[in-house]
Amino acid sequence: MSRPRLALAAVAALAVAALGACGSSTPDASTGTAGATAAAASCAKDSLKLVTAGTLTVGTDKPAYEPWFSGDDPSNGKGYESAVAYAIAGKLGFAKTDVKWTVVPFNTAISPAPKSFDFDVNQISISEDRRKAVDFSSGYYDVRQAVVTYKGSPIDGRTTVADLKGANLGAQVGTTSLNAVQDQVKPSNDPKVFDTNDVAVQALKNKQIDGIVVDVPTAFYMVAAQLDNGIIVGQLPSAGTPEQFGAVLDKGSALTPCVSKAVDALRADGTLEKLQQQYLANAGAPELK
Repeated sequence: MSRPRLALAAVAALAVAALGACGSSTPDASTGTAGATAAAASCAKDSLKLVTAGTLTVGTDKPAYEPWFSGDDPSNGKGYESAVAYAIAGKLGFAKTDVKWTVVPFNTAISPAPKSFDFDVNQISISEDRRKAVDFSSGYYDVRQAVVTYKGSPIDGRTTVADLKGANLGAQVGTTSLNAVQDQVKPSNDPKVFDTNDVAVQALKNKQIDGIVVDVPTAFYMVAAQLDNGIIVGQLPSAGTPEQFGAVLDKGSALTPCVSKAVDALRADGTLEKLQQQYLANAGAPELK
């Protein structure tokens, strides 16, 4: 899946990054202690191969939308992706003042052309097709499904999945969103299936359905740009193998395993979950129980 305002693909692959280049606390017999030390040193700040020496250059598109960024200013550290980028920078040894942002259109970021950034965060889903042109870090966001409605609708204010059983829900044909309606919500009424999300939005505006199930990024886009009084009822619980957003790097970049190692550490220590609660759940996408 790509950014919400672009064409959205429903199929993505779970990225599992190979971190061997960043070293291991338990060296194997073939490398020994010296080999492990050298590998770990390759992720030391002073040894990183950067676009500009001493500066970590991070790319994203413009405008930079809420809740991934705040005030169209990636450098303020607010919004989920801005905060994640600075957290990655911190793990790599960079202070906030050592980070420089550059504008990179979405299609430029995923093209095979040489990169003007060290890594890019732009709500770009990891896929095997895109891996042919660029590198991806480990996933820093597991895409969830959400329910969108309008203020005053029959499902406005619902807080559990069970509360949605009697709702008339819609989703785009052939999507993981439709699967989520059928497999997780299991409504008593058959879901309405639409050729596109735009058609589903029109049906919601006409009150022909009570809500639409889409991925969280699209839900935020619908509420911000397509619905005058739209709201996100909530996020559905995680299910199955998630689609993931990953940081984009130049194909074959020596920095890729180091960024992946930083992302993995942020996931392990709870930072990613904390930032998701701060910038996504608290921004109007609560979790449905």
